[in-house]
Amino acid sequence: MQKFTLRRCLLPVLASVTMLSGCSGGGEFDDLQTYVAEVNARPKGRIEPLPEFKPYESFKYSAAGLRGPFTAPVEIKLIKYQQERAKTNIKPDLQRPKEYLESFSVDAITMVGTLALTEKDVWALLDDADGGVHRVKVGNYVGRNYGKVVSINPGSVELIEIVPDGHGGWLERPRAIKLQDGT
Repeated sequence: MQKFTLRRCLLPVLASVTMLSGCSGGGEFDDLQTYVAEVNARPKGRIEPLPEFKPYESFKYSAAGLRGPFTAPVEIKLIKYQQERAKTNIKPDLQRPKEYLESFSVDAITMVGTLALTEKDVWALLDDADGGVHRVKVGNYVGRNYGKVVSINPGSVELIEIVPDGHGGWLERPRAIKLQDGT
């Protein structure tokens, strides 16, 4: 057996103490530890609840059949209107199939020319708002207000529209589509 010597024991203990004293750091992280303690001492935050959303309410547009805001109003004298209403019963034919140009406003349609095969067989060429050119003759319908073509002239197409009068009845209103300038 080996003898116990102080020198043999003292050397490993001294080396261990030296190594452990190097790990203590001597206060290098005091500022970090202070900051962490300060952050932990702050009051805890509160997360706001999500906002309450109102459900979507649909809206039904009911003014589609009324006069547009940029169209001149129809002036009617009430006495004349009552006399005319008593004599005639004007109303649009809602049973007939709609024609293609009835899906456009008359203000958006322009006349670009005429086509005459014979003196009685005259067609007007109308440009819709989408850039298409269409042939119409007397008796065709144009515009959203049941506008019926009544005559075709070299410079214009004459229509008679049937518009609501505001009192539950209907009125006939003359309208013209002029030949587009520059053609």
